[in-house]
Amino acid sequence: MAATRYRRFLKLCEEWPVEETKRQRDMGVFLRQRVAQAFREGENTQIADPETCDRMYESLVRIHTNYYKNKYPRLKDTSFTGVTVEDCKMILATDILKQMEDMKKGTWKKLREKFYAKKPEEDSK
Repeated sequence: MAATRYRRFLKLCEEWPVEETKRQRDMGVFLRQRVAQAFREGENTQIADPETCDRMYESLVRIHTNYYKNKYPRLKDTSFTGVTVEDCKMILATDILKQMEDMKKGTWKKLREKFYAKKPEEDSK
């Protein structure tokens, strides 16, 4: 049975898309890492709690297939803020978040990072 579970998780990992805009924060990458960690021995892995494993798989399948999105359709594709799905994806992209983080830095910190060869953390030591 472990072999069947392993193959099902592998198939799910193959189908799950990887969003390149969310480096180090992508659900597809995280899922692949967790499956590799949980099934270290591949098909020969012994599963301690098969019921929990099956429930996790079924939950992931529901997320992947948009089960609840299809079951409970929305009238509009925006939230209460009026932001669309495309806008949310753009805002949550890693590059945009990095730019926003840089904008939060003060002028002095930006100048120090630009002109000092060593990092500001080293200055405080």
